[in-house]
Amino acid sequence: MGGNRSARRNGSGIPAGLLASLVIALLAFGGIGIRYYVHGDLNAIHCLFSLFFSVNLLICHWEACLFLRRDQIETRARHWRKRQRETGRTPALEFLSTKVPLRRILSPTVWADAWATYSMIDPSYTDRRTLGFVVDIGNGFVTPVPTLVLYAAFTVGFPPAVLVGILGAMLFWQWVYVSSLYWVSFFVAGRQAHVTRRELYTYVVAPNAFWVFVPAFGLYVSVRLILDGNYGVLGF
Repeated sequence: MGGNRSARRNGSGIPAGLLASLVIALLAFGGIGIRYYVHGDLNAIHCLFSLFFSVNLLICHWEACLFLRRDQIETRARHWRKRQRETGRTPALEFLSTKVPLRRILSPTVWADAWATYSMIDPSYTDRRTLGFVVDIGNGFVTPVPTLVLYAAFTVGFPPAVLVGILGAMLFWQWVYVSSLYWVSFFVAGRQAHVTRRELYTYVVAPNAFWVFVPAFGLYVSVRLILDGNYGVLGF
């Protein structure tokens, strides 16, 4: 399996980090473009949530891979830990530069390495008993459909705002709550002592801040949808 990874690094394909960025951009600009085509305008709040929903849809696929390749992730984590000792390179950055063949862009085997390398920062993802492991699997299988519903509703202003607001309040609250708990669990477990300050802010603080503060704003938007009974907060 290690040989396959080496071949991917040197062969044809798209670097994993670039591929992930392209998927997010395609999904986000798709919604922004549809809104402009239908309503002839752009809205900053809609653009923000187009980005957030697009990132979550990609992460949901990765989280499904976390469940489907949980045994492989444990094996690959040992590989990346050994490679880090040998090369001194950051596994996450090395993975993001790995080339992914187009025929394998959805392969769970490929994206399992996202978790294997992140487990260098947080070993939770090689331990099925932990909060991080369980809640990410839950997000991966539960939130794609409501995410798509909210994305469509925020883009075209349908169905009724009250219904969308209720769904949004439930979904955004669980993101705020669970992401906040993840922060707490990381620090209570003392995992910050095993990473550098740069790694802490790059891989733990910043990504989870996105999942706390954007959904917190989403709660405000959802409450406005319920109380106003229209999409005025989104510029409709």
